[in-house]
Amino acid sequence: MNAPALTLDRVFGLHAFRPGQQAIIEALIAGRDAFVLMPTGGGKSLCYQLPALHRPGVALVVSPLISLMKDQVDALVANGVSAAFYNSSLDSTEARRVLARLHASELDLLYVAPERLMNPAFLERLADLEIALIAIDEAHCVSQWGHDFRPEYAALGELRERFPGVPLIALTATADPQTRQDTVRVLGLERADRFIASFDRPNIRYTVLEKHRPAEQLQRFLAGREQESGIVYALSRKRTEEIARLLRERGLQAAAYHAGLPSAVRQNVQDRFVRDDIRIVVATVAFGMGIDKPDVRFVVHYDLPKHIEGYYQETGRAGRDGLPAEALLLYGPRDVVTVRRLLESSENPEQRRIESHKLQAMVAFAESLSCRRQVLLGYFGEHLETDCGHCDVCLDPPQRFDATVEVQKALSCVYRVGQRFGIRYVVDVLRGADSDQIRQRRHDTLSTFGIGSELSELAWISIVRQLIHRGYLEQDIASYSVLKLTPRATALLRGEKSLELARPRVKEKLIKKKSPKTAAGLAPEDAALFESLRVLRKRLADEQGVPPYVVFGDAALAEMSRLKPANAAEFLDITGVGQVKLERYGKIFLEALTRI
Repeated sequence: MNAPALTLDRVFGLHAFRPGQQAIIEALIAGRDAFVLMPTGGGKSLCYQLPALHRPGVALVVSPLISLMKDQVDALVANGVSAAFYNSSLDSTEARRVLARLHASELDLLYVAPERLMNPAFLERLADLEIALIAIDEAHCVSQWGHDFRPEYAALGELRERFPGVPLIALTATADPQTRQDTVRVLGLERADRFIASFDRPNIRYTVLEKHRPAEQLQRFLAGREQESGIVYALSRKRTEEIARLLRERGLQAAAYHAGLPSAVRQNVQDRFVRDDIRIVVATVAFGMGIDKPDVRFVVHYDLPKHIEGYYQETGRAGRDGLPAEALLLYGPRDVVTVRRLLESSENPEQRRIESHKLQAMVAFAESLSCRRQVLLGYFGEHLETDCGHCDVCLDPPQRFDATVEVQKALSCVYRVGQRFGIRYVVDVLRGADSDQIRQRRHDTLSTFGIGSELSELAWISIVRQLIHRGYLEQDIASYSVLKLTPRATALLRGEKSLELARPRVKEKLIKKKSPKTAAGLAPEDAALFESLRVLRKRLADEQGVPPYVVFGDAALAEMSRLKPANAAEFLDITGVGQVKLERYGKIFLEALTRI
């Protein structure tokens, strides 16, 4: 066995490299620069952690979030690796201790924030030290074309010149071709080896539902998932708090997280989530980048994300352990209006143009009637030859119908009410609703009043939305989203063309309720053992003050439940069990496996 593979097995307890990892690791050990594009959960961290153990000196890891540093350091220390972080969360005594270990050459890896690394005094310290490598995580943050540009990252462009003999690796999970090019330019990595892994996350099932009473849709989705960890994303701070309160009232362990909360509250929510003390975090996009929790089983987008990069990154926080996970998006045109208003607040016209383009790509994904995975991968320049067979569209292709007559009724009604009202009012007129507003405006005397009473409110809303998507109707954003006919509608109204539409998809029949045992892919007879091991893991983690996954991930517990190792050698064969974890946990887990 070669040296990197031996370290992979003995230190990290992993028996094989994931696709793309070995070539990156070997390039870095050899002293070459690397630009790495690899999906969340693809094993990016190992690409610099393992080479750090094979090169002399300390590896510097640039990370944007304090919580992410702590989680990664905890996991490394649990595997017997000498690692630390140096950031503003340390008091003066702790900071001096870390610096003392750094200067004594006792550290294999040191995690540091970009602004701390580029501080002149800190750079001066590094001048006298042997640097094994420099890793820049979330490297897309250096690019102004990226979805998460951070000015403090731009200064990292100096590193290539300042440390000419030190291999530099930049890693990101989300970057379109333009962002990749800009990141390479800013960091001076034009000569670096480039590794572009597949964006495909086959263990995640993507589902999009037309948004209709979203609070009820969310509750139905969560039924049966009470013991699973998940994240619900919403656009506004107020909405995160409302949803979290609703879920708690329904008996679920949920908490809100957004940038408007005090720092101590945010940290408490994050800590409780990673330690499995709460199951669901309802958050704005302020939450997630620093979460290294591998057993998140679902991510729900209550509102439409602003771009595919954000959607991909956020859904990628589910199923990092490789076990089955769900990504549910609730989508409605009102979300598009809300996001557009946010984008229009930008004073930079070029930035508005780019963000508008990204929003349209997100809308196209949500409205797609073809394989979700093909659309998602296509955005990043990756072509999937066949349908994935796993998303909502593949599992249950939308039923199509000749909607010409219904479309003519809807368009005519929009015209008859003077093109001055929104979707719900038009639908009420079509269905002949008995309302004061309709009577006061005498719209109950219109020829289109009640001509659509045979269809449900939901069916008409779906038809009108599809007409907006197809360009036959438009919503006037500047005027309370009233519906207006476009020139394309004329041919339909005159009967000169027909139109096929999809029947609405709002029922959750595709979203199978899972318990942890089915998520882990276990037979019923092994499920009780899996649950017992999770309880044992939680107790040990609480005693040590670390997240449960630092002890063992769900994938390792599932493998133990299936294989039931009976001795140290068999326990060492479990994925995720290295020498240090065997010594630390082997006896207690083997006793538990024998006892149950």
